[in-house]
Amino acid sequence: MSHKKQTLGEFIIENQSSFKYSSGELSSLLNSIRLAAKVVNHEVNKAGLVDIIGAVGDTNIQGEDQQKLDVYANEKFIQTLTKRNIVCGIASEEEDDFIAINSQDENHQNKYVVLIDPLDGSSNIDVNVSVGTIFSIYRRITPVGTPVTLKDFLQKGSQQVAAGYVVYGTSTMLVYTTGDGVNGFTLNPAIGSFYLSHPDMEFPKDGTIYSVNEGNYIHFPQGIKNYIKYCQEEEDDRPYTSRYIGSLVSDFHRNMIKGGIYLYPQSSKNPNGKLRLLYECNPMAFLAEQANGKASDGFIRIMDIEPTELHQRVPFICGSKNMVEKAEEFMRNTK
Repeated sequence: MSHKKQTLGEFIIENQSSFKYSSGELSSLLNSIRLAAKVVNHEVNKAGLVDIIGAVGDTNIQGEDQQKLDVYANEKFIQTLTKRNIVCGIASEEEDDFIAINSQDENHQNKYVVLIDPLDGSSNIDVNVSVGTIFSIYRRITPVGTPVTLKDFLQKGSQQVAAGYVVYGTSTMLVYTTGDGVNGFTLNPAIGSFYLSHPDMEFPKDGTIYSVNEGNYIHFPQGIKNYIKYCQEEEDDRPYTSRYIGSLVSDFHRNMIKGGIYLYPQSSKNPNGKLRLLYECNPMAFLAEQANGKASDGFIRIMDIEPTELHQRVPFICGSKNMVEKAEEFMRNTK
């Protein structure tokens, strides 16, 4: 079967033996994410229309203005995941607390929790720049038959059973891993199916792109400042190209395909960094490692960090392995 013709549904079925838990559960979970992604994609593509555009006026738990589409995407993913009898809890960047979901038989039999950033990069919506959805899936750790608790969500990234993102761009893609490599599927909008378009995605070991908000340079730790200067030196294949979209999904996606490093370090403005460990960094770290890349807070592996709160923030360095290791070297040498 040629890669172009294989649908996401067929791919899941064909590869379910590589998933260490019940294959039907995974299919159901990924299908609900696929379905919600299609619905959100439809709205994102209409976002230039007046009735959708702009902020709702509420601010989310992080103190950021919510765009209308954030709210819409959040509702769609929560609705779709709740309907399938498979998820016992959802945590969303847009919600203050996690949402507990009882199974249809009222016995709390569901086994998975999903953590989601429903519309990452939403400040870019109004200017027609790519946005995305990021998701992370764990098996619950509290006993089946009891209500889900915070403990089920505060698991280290290394415990993830699946993670992925949807990028709503010039074409819409769903990229995911279940711990057996990374595969990308492109939506054919005419018939509403995702087709395998990017099998076995991998970061090149080296790259020539660095992605960081250099406007915050003055606030960065010295190690990051030194690394940025290194990226700009004229030597070997440097200076590197600077590419920063400000939409994590888009920056990550480009760097995985072309080779590069993404940096969102701590700063004097955000002493713990700005990105969320549970909805952004852990899923992206899982994807990066499965694609032969690396993800770190500058000193330790992202997926080894023990979460202590739902909306925890961490510094984030992620991308081509050799580039991340070079950035870590600069961090270590300027402690």
